[in-house]
Amino acid sequence: MIGRKKEIEKIERLLASGRAEFLAVTGRRRVGKTFLVDTLLKTHYCFSITGIQHGSMATQLVNFGVKLAEYDGSNAPKNPENWQTAFLQLKGYLKTLPKDRRQVIFLDELPWIETPRSGFVQMLAHFWNDYLSKEPHFVLVICGSATSWIIKKVINDPGGLHNRLTENIHLRPFTLAETHAFLTDKGLSFSLQDLTKIYMALGGIPFYLENLRKGESFAAAIERICFAPTGILHNEYNNLYQALFNNAEMHQQIVAALSTRHYGMLHAEILKEMGMSQPTGSYQRAMEELIVSDFVVENTPLGKQKRGSAYRLVDEYSIFYHRFIQPNKKYSPGIWQQLAESQSYKIWAGYAFENLCHKHIDAIKRALGIAAVYTEISSLRVPASDEAPGLSTEALPADKTGAKGGFQIDLLIDRKDNAINLCEIKFHSGPFTITPAYYQQLIEKRQRFIDHTGTSKQVFLTFITNHGITSNAYAQDVVDVEVRLAQLLE
Repeated sequence: MIGRKKEIEKIERLLASGRAEFLAVTGRRRVGKTFLVDTLLKTHYCFSITGIQHGSMATQLVNFGVKLAEYDGSNAPKNPENWQTAFLQLKGYLKTLPKDRRQVIFLDELPWIETPRSGFVQMLAHFWNDYLSKEPHFVLVICGSATSWIIKKVINDPGGLHNRLTENIHLRPFTLAETHAFLTDKGLSFSLQDLTKIYMALGGIPFYLENLRKGESFAAAIERICFAPTGILHNEYNNLYQALFNNAEMHQQIVAALSTRHYGMLHAEILKEMGMSQPTGSYQRAMEELIVSDFVVENTPLGKQKRGSAYRLVDEYSIFYHRFIQPNKKYSPGIWQQLAESQSYKIWAGYAFENLCHKHIDAIKRALGIAAVYTEISSLRVPASDEAPGLSTEALPADKTGAKGGFQIDLLIDRKDNAINLCEIKFHSGPFTITPAYYQQLIEKRQRFIDHTGTSKQVFLTFITNHGITSNAYAQDVVDVEVRLAQLLE
């Protein structure tokens, strides 16, 4: 198994604990939750079931009866009338099992099993409290892509499941290094640059990466997977959100709005883009669910309170879908090669690389030699109107926000050791060259950051690039430290 070291350690500890255990595994759809549980625990299964998407209560109960008949060897399914009866039948079977080894009950896609007014969660809680928790040879494992549902109904349940979990695993996508190891293990050889482009388009989602083929270029793979009518990601978008969230229309509207702004949006800006004047309860719930499901992150600007937070879409596939797939549904061979040579692609690649860097802070800190230093991560956008009085803005042209005289910092690493890394992130086709004009902008930006924040910390101008920086007098003078793409694999 590639990566997942911490998760493996947690599960191994559960198996060796000598007491009843209750594990929840959450994470984005297609991230490999079931694979992780199956790989480590399948030999211990005494019962497992997978919920049926959009299935009625009757359908879920029939499925339960069929699976129980498979495990107890009767091959004569008994369709339980309700979940109380279902768990009584399961309990009767479990009592026949030997107690001298671990017995694992695995309930996969749990949110699909629980239908409105079915009483499933209450009966599951009773089953754990009344029986399983008292038998030290059992391990109950629940799993589901609808992370928000499990958090609300199980982890934060005020009723019978309150504080009953003994362990929780939230499985995240692969890092760039894990993606490299995963593809290498499959016998696929991509250059570091193409590996990064794949990651920026698909993210570290194992199921998506599984569909890359040996001997296929980055361009050919993306066209086949994302743009060809039969490509697995051509129509994945709607399926992805519908499988994760009830009434997913609001979630998709928020994601569509956020996809229009790379650096994130305030609540008011999102609502305006959606054509709403005030946030509703459904809007707030959808936003919370997108955050806990790893699609959106909440960024608090440097030195500001939560009220000034911006919300940024960080799911690579969702961003790529809105930028390229959705506007180009009409397929013609070679479409991706044409798109990949456009200015739109170059702009997207720059922002996508920034997103990648924000997700690899630990690797960047290792490269900087500050892995053990406590840090706070943020970014900063300052419109000209917010600058300190009397600060000259004439020398700096319009910044990325379009506000003349304002300035922006891609990534700030605020360190406990009395230093700040002010990071510039650059994704180019070759080494990045600091010109005389850009050199002057960097000098001014650093000073304006110091003046704007009033910081007394040492400020290191840091460059994170995919091909490195051209060595010249300007780079040698202004760049304090450099991090290259290859270091993110270390």
